[in-house]
Amino acid sequence: MAQQTVFVNTFTNGIVGPSAKMVGPVVDGGFIVAQTAAGCWGPMITPELHGGHEVTSPVLVENAEIGDAIAIRLVSIDVTSEVTTSGNDIIDPEKCVGDPYVAGKCPHCGTVNPPTETIGIGENSVVCKKCKQPCSPFTFSNGYTIAFDSSKTIGITLDEEASKKTASNAKHYMHTPDNSIQNPAVVMQAHDIPGVVARMRPFVGQLGTVPAVDRPDSHNAGDFGAFLVNAPHEFGIQDYDDLQVTDGHMDIARVRQGAMVIAPVRVKGGGVYVGDMHAMQGDGEIAGHTTDVCGIVTMQVTVLKGLNIEGPIILPVPEDLPYLAKPLSKKEKALAQAESAKWNVPVEDSAPLAFVGTGKDLNHAVQVALTRAGNLLGMTVPEVMNRCTITGNIEIGRAPGVVTATFRVPVDKLKELGLYEMVAEQYLK
Repeated sequence: MAQQTVFVNTFTNGIVGPSAKMVGPVVDGGFIVAQTAAGCWGPMITPELHGGHEVTSPVLVENAEIGDAIAIRLVSIDVTSEVTTSGNDIIDPEKCVGDPYVAGKCPHCGTVNPPTETIGIGENSVVCKKCKQPCSPFTFSNGYTIAFDSSKTIGITLDEEASKKTASNAKHYMHTPDNSIQNPAVVMQAHDIPGVVARMRPFVGQLGTVPAVDRPDSHNAGDFGAFLVNAPHEFGIQDYDDLQVTDGHMDIARVRQGAMVIAPVRVKGGGVYVGDMHAMQGDGEIAGHTTDVCGIVTMQVTVLKGLNIEGPIILPVPEDLPYLAKPLSKKEKALAQAESAKWNVPVEDSAPLAFVGTGKDLNHAVQVALTRAGNLLGMTVPEVMNRCTITGNIEIGRAPGVVTATFRVPVDKLKELGLYEMVAEQYLK
């Protein structure tokens, strides 16, 4: 029986898709409250996980069928970690089978995806349970440990002595969930850039629905998914066109409290999952990783029948919209009406949408975003390009290949698609 609210504090083994154990269902219009584990570095140094992340068990949504979409409103995002660790990575090819995110290997006993434990602190503290030898596929080229103030407003990077203290009690400082199996990244004691102050603006890097085929969670996007082509492990594919991802791994900083993500449904019930919460990130996530934290996410889910979208659409909070994409003010509308009368040209009523595109590189991702927008809106790609140029923007979510194409869309088209009330509530109220 479907529930009004589903609480989730269990996680996948790094794989999202039909084989993932799903929970729920939640009613259409109901709520999901999820306890999330840190993404990126914790799972990256835990080769037992098969995907490079550790996302929540997917939640089935009542009445969601293949070909529908699910609107996921982020009601709240709360960081529970006091401290985390991140930085640029170095991959040790001897400690993986081709792909360190998916197929970590102990170079000493040869076990693939070995169970691990931590002994001591530092970059060699993660060891294989079988042979007790270091086996993390990743180390830092430049790393930092960052502590957050109690109001979760700012963070400050720690020096050697302070990072040693947090590393010695890493799970405590990270508030690692009870059901998480990841090794806490804080145990690595990174401290290369002490004293840096950063503003907090938490968001979730993983949010969406499961794909129709099993995929490593961090590879559920067009850029990381490219690593699966000819990969020497069980999730390898022959051709990029066989990827079949739902772009749940976006790392778009605008996916924060108050925003909405509209995700495609590829399996019955959708399978809504979340994870990879970050404390802050500049566009592009240019270091490759950012401040992964544990937290609590509350979401409301609504089924959009027959909205057969090719990839996610985002309704950011109003202040996150590009300047040109913001809804016209009353003053601007009055000026437009006056100019309309002068030239006898009707004014188009419009409101913003942000289309996600992912691809092998940024150029490919832009083309995907424009094509997805054109296909949904019944426009040619050249028309979408023009609209995006004069009423919107292209913004980088993650390098090398995640973008959003945000622009103002005709209200008539939004009404035709059944999106107008949702968009109006976000921007026109």
